[in-house]
Amino acid sequence: MDITDIKHWQTMSFRDADAMGAWLAAIGFHEHATYRDEADPSVVVHGEWVWDGGGIMGGTDSEGSPITPPGQAACYLVVDDPDALFDRAVAAGAVVDRPMADQDYGGRGGSVRDPEGNHWSFGSYQPR
Repeated sequence: MDITDIKHWQTMSFRDADAMGAWLAAIGFHEHATYRDEADPSVVVHGEWVWDGGGIMGGTDSEGSPITPPGQAACYLVVDDPDALFDRAVAAGAVVDRPMADQDYGGRGGSVRDPEGNHWSFGSYQPR
């Protein structure tokens, strides 16, 4: 996928952007770009992680940031095999919020909290 094909970018801030970048990679995101504070390279000023169909922009939480504070974001990822993605997320340190199950409205899905507390839902249901 070409980066210009992505039309939706979720914004998130993290207490530990490097650890969350590793978690995102574990569930299938790919790091596209990372810009660090020259004075403190542990601070990610702006990062971009892409996934089939979307992307995340964010970085290390900072005072005065207009982005939702760490641990308060929510995302829904549509995949053909949500069970496999769910299992990878849990293996990488996520905590189960809602176990995988067939849904009354169609598809199959479940949700987890990532290591910083953000809510992630994985499902096969594609909104129409």
